[in-house]
Amino acid sequence: MKYVRSMSRPAKTSPRAPSASDAPESAAGTRAAAQRLKMRRELATAAMELFATKGYEATTVDEIAATAGVARRTFFRHFRSKEEAIFPDHDDTLTRAEAVLDVAPAHEHPLDTVCRGIKEVMKMYAASPAVSVERYRLTREVPALREREIASVARYERLFTRYLLAHFDEQDHHDGNDDPLMAEVAASAVVTAHNHVLRRWLRAGGQGDVEGQLDHAFSIVRKTFGSGIGAGRTQGSAAPAAPAAVRTRGEVLVAVARTDAPLDEVMRTIEEALRTR
Repeated sequence: MKYVRSMSRPAKTSPRAPSASDAPESAAGTRAAAQRLKMRRELATAAMELFATKGYEATTVDEIAATAGVARRTFFRHFRSKEEAIFPDHDDTLTRAEAVLDVAPAHEHPLDTVCRGIKEVMKMYAASPAVSVERYRLTREVPALREREIASVARYERLFTRYLLAHFDEQDHHDGNDDPLMAEVAASAVVTAHNHVLRRWLRAGGQGDVEGQLDHAFSIVRKTFGSGIGAGRTQGSAAPAAPAAVRTRGEVLVAVARTDAPLDEVMRTIEEALRTR
């Protein structure tokens, strides 16, 4: 498999230094976001309680709002429908996952970055195991809720696919270049690995080392796709290159590697050279 040609990225302008007047605005924005999330969670709790006791079909938006102690219009400021109401954290989690991608260190393998990004999703579920388990039960029983969950998962997959595709020359689509395909398949694999581990954890009642299970699943994805997804975020449009070149001088083995080459690829190249000597 070929290494990715990293795309050139426009230089970022230096952010304006914060002034004293920015602090109150920032604090007010943080408080508003916290209040918004608090209300969304209260509405979600009310919705889940009513779905569990009355059933999804028999529950109305007015009843959800009344149970949460707010007006109907307040409900619709936060959610577009009652099936959306039991997923209060997805928007904020998507924002956090995107932030992980935006500030990724230059040396990090893009698949590792994506795996760290989707861990934000797992943290959302793991923060409230009982709520997550009950929501899982409801989504299995109510087709409308299951479809809503599927739509939410698709948003994460699109985010990660776009990110991985950014490490390819999108103008270089031609027969024999499978890089864009690899990016999409790898993004789907990361999401699938996450969902597999999440389902097992939910079926176990939210018990067990879900983070360890997730790391194991990601290691399988990384091993499978890591050599096909480019390493590093070097500027410019460097041509694909092997991670290491090896030559011998008598009894000395000399290896030359790019600084952004994955360690496992470098080690594999050296091992192969040693075996063939």
